Amino acid sequence: MSSTLRSHPSPPPSLAFGPEQLWRIFNGLLLAVGALVVLWPLGVVVATSLQPSGTAMGADVATGLTFENYRQAWSQGNFLLAFANSALVALSVTALQIATSALAGYALARLKFRGRQAVLLIVLATLIIPFQLLVIPIFLVLKWGHLINTYGALILPTAANGYGIFLMRQYFLTIPLELEEAAALDGASRWQILWEVMLPLARPALVTLFLFTFIGEWNDLFKPLIFTTRPELQTVQLALASFQEQFTSDWPLLMAAVVIATVPVVLLFLIGQRQFIRGIAATGIKS
Repeated sequence: MSSTLRSHPSPPPSLAFGPEQLWRIFNGLLLAVGALVVLWPLGVVVATSLQPSGTAMGADVATGLTFENYRQAWSQGNFLLAFANSALVALSVTALQIATSALAGYALARLKFRGRQAVLLIVLATLIIPFQLLVIPIFLVLKWGHLINTYGALILPTAANGYGIFLMRQYFLTIPLELEEAAALDGASRWQILWEVMLPLARPALVTLFLFTFIGEWNDLFKPLIFTTRPELQTVQLALASFQEQFTSDWPLLMAAVVIATVPVVLLFLIGQRQFIRGIAATGIKS
């Protein structure tokens, strides 16, 4: 007599969530809400820029989307010259800030000299002084040097920056001292140690400084507005301000110009975001 074995179904898995799972879900929801808050205005700008010219802000799109606004904004706003000027100024200032910040940051992090802490305090003190408070003496110096209405007036005032010096100093402190000692035993000079050992290891901090400086210079309106009056020196932000005065009531055309001015910095950040996060995370480890 054969017995039939009946298989009992396994009990359903428990749906209970532990504290860790609940915390992850909460973090995910919080990040989703934050992303929606940040991206919603950008979505409105892009959607408005694709509507037919003359459409009121926030109106429903009754017809097909069009890219004609971008062509008109590019040609009427003379953005080609503005892009070239902004790129030249931003890249020049970024290169100078990286050079000065790397040299000064390495000196404050590794070299032993009298008054090092005082110099560091002075560098940090410059961070609390707004650039607008210094504009009159800077203007007088530039005028004395016959640099008003030149590229020098857009580049030299921000060629060095206290934030960049502090950022590089903090990152250099996270690099083990033994690496420098090993390079010194092999006969490397201070310049060789900085160039061949420290700077390659400090790439996240360099990328972070590059992004901060380039984006800040690209979005700067104050310096071009104060130190230049020649149309051939017009930057992207000046071109955007002039474009806004001409087409205040044409929202789709104006939003297309805003997107044109914003796309380069957004792409730049997306390319370097990983190194940017690593650089920010590592700069506060040592003091």
